[in-house]
Amino acid sequence: MSLIPAFEIGVWNAWILMLCQLLLYIPLMLFAREQTRDMESPHGGTERRLYPVIMTLWVVAIIYSIFVPLRLGTVWFYVGLPVFILGLIGQSAVCASICVTQVGEKPLTGGIYRFSRHPYYVTQLVMFIGIGVASASWLLLLFAIVYSYLHFIMAGSEERFCLEKYGDAYREYTKRTPRWMGIPKSGGAT
Repeated sequence: MSLIPAFEIGVWNAWILMLCQLLLYIPLMLFAREQTRDMESPHGGTERRLYPVIMTLWVVAIIYSIFVPLRLGTVWFYVGLPVFILGLIGQSAVCASICVTQVGEKPLTGGIYRFSRHPYYVTQLVMFIGIGVASASWLLLLFAIVYSYLHFIMAGSEERFCLEKYGDAYREYTKRTPRWMGIPKSGGAT
């Protein structure tokens, strides 16, 4: 990993992996928009201001990935690719959970949501770390950390919204399900 990243347009660049993430995101948003119409804009003031920043970061990362070659045949690539694939499998499970669940009077608690209240954010972080490692790009790794941190801030407002909308059903869900996948649930609700 060098301080100054290589900028080369090529077929075997990080955009290929970013495209996989994008291909999962677009149908999910098209399908989930119909199911979650009543959940539009659950964010408060701070989170509402963060959303354009998050989307801008994402678009900049996609554009940047066009110019960042994957480090094929290196340890970076062989470590980063499985990490990315693990995140991609997780994202697919999130998409499947959302697509097969009728969101409405009950919170989404099935599928991968049995293991985490915010699996989308966690699996997205894993994917972006995999892309950063596979391309040996410290800028993409920095993007992954900042992008995910901003999403983690938004998770609090989503939980407040779900508590208001679903009440005791969501409160029970928070008691038995950890906020972040891979971090065991401790004592009380977080």
